[in-house]
Amino acid sequence: MPLRPADWLATLAIYRHPPVVAMLFLGFSAGLPFLLVFSTLSAWLTEAGVSRTAIGFFSWVGITYSIKVIWAPFIDRIRMPVLHRLLGHRRGWLLVAQLCVAGGLAGMAATDPAAQLGWVAVFALVVAFGAATQDVVIDAFRIESAETRLQGGMAAAYILGYRVALLVAGAGALYFAAAGGWPFAYRMMAAFMLVGIVTTLVVREPKVSGGRRAVTPERRVRRFLTRTAGRSRPIRVAGAWFMSAVVAPFDEFFGRFGWHALTVLAFIGLFRMSDITMGVMANPFYLDLGFTKTEIANITQIFGFAMTILGSALGGVVVVRLGPMRPLFVGAILVAATNLLFATMAWVGPDIRWLTVVISADNLSGGFAVACFIAYLSGLTSSAYTATQYALFSSLMTLPAKFLGGFSGWVVDGWGYFVFFVWAAVAGVPAILLALHLMRSRWFQPAAPGKEQE
Repeated sequence: MPLRPADWLATLAIYRHPPVVAMLFLGFSAGLPFLLVFSTLSAWLTEAGVSRTAIGFFSWVGITYSIKVIWAPFIDRIRMPVLHRLLGHRRGWLLVAQLCVAGGLAGMAATDPAAQLGWVAVFALVVAFGAATQDVVIDAFRIESAETRLQGGMAAAYILGYRVALLVAGAGALYFAAAGGWPFAYRMMAAFMLVGIVTTLVVREPKVSGGRRAVTPERRVRRFLTRTAGRSRPIRVAGAWFMSAVVAPFDEFFGRFGWHALTVLAFIGLFRMSDITMGVMANPFYLDLGFTKTEIANITQIFGFAMTILGSALGGVVVVRLGPMRPLFVGAILVAATNLLFATMAWVGPDIRWLTVVISADNLSGGFAVACFIAYLSGLTSSAYTATQYALFSSLMTLPAKFLGGFSGWVVDGWGYFVFFVWAAVAGVPAILLALHLMRSRWFQPAAPGKEQE
C-alpha cells in the first residue's frame, strides 16, 4: 500500500531521537580537525614562508586517516583505565581521542612554523592520530547506539555536523586568523572541540559496547591455544589476544558471508568510485570553464552545502521507510548520472544557471547516496567487532576511488572534460550492477546492531 504524506512526515520524528541529535554534535567534533591538518594548515604554513616542498610533506599526516584500521582492534578490545568505569568503553576512548585533538591544536597554536616547523609537524600528527581514532570510536558509537532502521537518520545528522565543522575549520579559521593571527585561530579551534567533549560527557554509553565478548574464546583462539600448549605463557597470551582482536573480526565477517563477502567488499570499494573520481577535477573544471572564484564559492560551497544536507536528510528518512538497499541502488544511479550533467555543461559553457542546476543535482544525489551508504555499512558490522569492521569498510570505500582519481588529470589533458565526465559516469556502472545484484539477493541483509547474524 502506498505511503501517505502523513506517514513520511511521521518518519521525520527520527531526527528527534536523542542518539540522532547526539550524532549532530559528534559529527561536528569529527569534522573539525580534518581541514586543520590539511588545507587550513597549508594556508598558515604558506604565510609563514615555509617552502612548498615542506608543505607537500605535511600532507603525509593524512595517512593516519587511511590506516586507522590498524589500531581499531585495540579500540574494540582494550579498556581505558578509570575512564571505562566512569564513562564506559566507547565514551572513555572518545574522550581521550577528543582531548588528544584539542591538546594537539593548542600545541600547534603555541608554535611558530617559521622557527619550530618540527614541533608543528609533531602536534599536527597528534591531531591527526586523535582525529582518526575519534572517527573509529564515533563510527562504533553510532552503530551501537541505535537500531538499523535509525542508522540513516544517524548518518544524516553526522553528515550535517561534519559539514558545519568543515565550514568552521575552513572559512571560520581564516576569519579568526585575519582578526587575530593564526595562533589565535588555532586556539579557537581547540576551544570548539568542547562541543564534542561536552557531548561525550552527557550522552549515554551504548548498551552493546565494544569488547564485551572479549572473554568469550572464538574458534580460532581455541585452536591456537591447543596448538601452542607447550609454549610459554606470554607467547600464548599475546598470540591469543592477536587472534581475538585482529584475526577474529575478519574471520567473523568472512564466516558470515562466505565467498559472498568478496562481492560485498567489491561493492563497498566501488560505490563511491564515480563521485570521488569526478571531485578531483571539479574545481579546475569550474575555473577553466570561466567561472569566477566568487561564483564558484557561492554556488558550489554555500548552495552546494544546503543541497548536500537536504539530500542527507532525505536519505535518512527513506532508509527508515524502505531499508538501505533500494535507496542505495537509486543513489548509485543518480551519482553516476549527474556526471553526464557535468559533461553537458562542458558544452554549454559558463552559464551560472546551468551551474546551479548541476550542483543542485550533484550535491543532492551525493548527500542522499552517502547517507544510505553509511546506514548500509553500519548494518554490516558485528556487535562484537564494531570498530574494527567499520574501520575496514570506511578505509576500503575510498581507496580504489582515490587511486582511479589519480588518473583524472591525465584523462582531461588527453581528451578534455567532456570525455572525462563520461568516463567518471561509466566508473559508476559497476556499483549500480552490484547494488542491483545485492538488492535481489537475500544473504546480503545486514542485521540490527547488537544482534548476531546467522
